[in-house]
Amino acid sequence: MTIDALRHGRPEALADLLDRYGRDMQAVAYLVLRDRAAAEDVVADSLIAALEHGHRLRDDDSLRPWLLRIATNKALRTRERSARVVELDVVADVASSIAGPGADEALALWHAVQALPPRMRAAIGLRYYLGLPVDEVASVLDVSPNTIKSQLKTALAHLRVALADEPAVLAEVRHA
Repeated sequence: MTIDALRHGRPEALADLLDRYGRDMQAVAYLVLRDRAAAEDVVADSLIAALEHGHRLRDDDSLRPWLLRIATNKALRTRERSARVVELDVVADVASSIAGPGADEALALWHAVQALPPRMRAAIGLRYYLGLPVDEVASVLDVSPNTIKSQLKTALAHLRVALADEPAVLAEVRHA
C-alpha cells in the first residue's frame, strides 16, 4: 500500500515511510552532517521529495536504496552549502557516561570516522552501520561499486592509522 500511495503522491504514505526508513535516513544524514537537527531536516525534506517524485519509482525492491540516496544527496548538498562545522562536544560526555568497557573505544572510533571526508563517512555509514551490500551503497551514492570499494578501502586504511593506539577498536576495523 505504501508504494502505491507514494507513486500516486498521497500524503498518508509519509508516516509509513518515516516509520520504516526514517531512522536509517537520519543515520546517514547525521554521519554526513554531524548535526542532529540538520539530519532531521534532511529526513523531512527527503520524504517530501520522495512524495513529489514517487511516480518515478519503478521497482518496489528499490524503495529503501532510493530513499537513502535522496537523504544522502540532500545531506551532502547541505554540507556543501554550509561553511560551518558543528563539533559535538557532548559526544565525549555521552560516551564517558556509558558504563562498562568499550566507551573509550567507541569514542575513539567516533572521532576517527568524523575525521573522514563526507562521502567516505557516508560510504562507511551505509556499509558498516546500516549493513548495506556494496552494490546497494553504490546505488545510494550514485557511483560504481568499484568506487565504493576504493572509498571503503581508503577509509578503512585511514581508520587503521587513526586507531593505531586503540587495539580493541583496531581489531574490529581490521576485520572489516
